[in-house]
Amino acid sequence: MTTFDSREQGFEAKFAFDEELKFKAIARRNRMLGAWAADRLGLTGEAAAAYAKNLVTSELDTFGSDDTLHRVGQDLAQKGVSREEVEQKMAEFLLVAVAQIEAGN
Repeated sequence: MTTFDSREQGFEAKFAFDEELKFKAIARRNRMLGAWAADRLGLTGEAAAAYAKNLVTSELDTFGSDDTLHRVGQDLAQKGVSREEVEQKMAEFLLVAVAQIEAGN
């Protein structure tokens, strides 16, 4: 194996690791966002858990972060929560999620 091949494998491994971290962080962020939004919507128990779980699985299936923001923003608009506040919470929860994953939690 040449040095170039070793470097290429190293870059591929780092890319795979970074993508896995991103995937886990986004899923965790959406779970936290879902719990926060469910609380604002007055959902509790299984309904709150289902709302949060749906945000995680929806992004995995068809949604992206913009779709998640739009959906939660629409859901919370009726409660007087602005889209900007939802966007701020998404950013905040992503930072928390990355920190938790990096800490091994």
